[in-house]
Amino acid sequence: MKAINSYIVITEIKEEQKSESGLLIMDQHTSDIRYLKGKVVSVGENTLGVSENDIIYYDRHAGHGIEYKGSLYKVIRQPDVVIVE
Repeated sequence: MKAINSYIVITEIKEEQKSESGLLIMDQHTSDIRYLKGKVVSVGENTLGVSENDIIYYDRHAGHGIEYKGSLYKVIRQPDVVIVE
């Protein structure tokens, strides 16, 4: 699978979040967090500053899901990326 133009294919990284007292915080309680973390699988030829295997933070409302060969991915645009680790 290869992204084209300025699209980026990622896998979402689910992070467990704990409160100060050690309680696990569920996803629905983290809706105020605007950016999510993902690992880049493929980048389009017009994408700058992002490479395969980079860890990125992107807008939680960006892109759409896609299933490819039994695995789930998310397709986003380059402008939705805010941080590259």
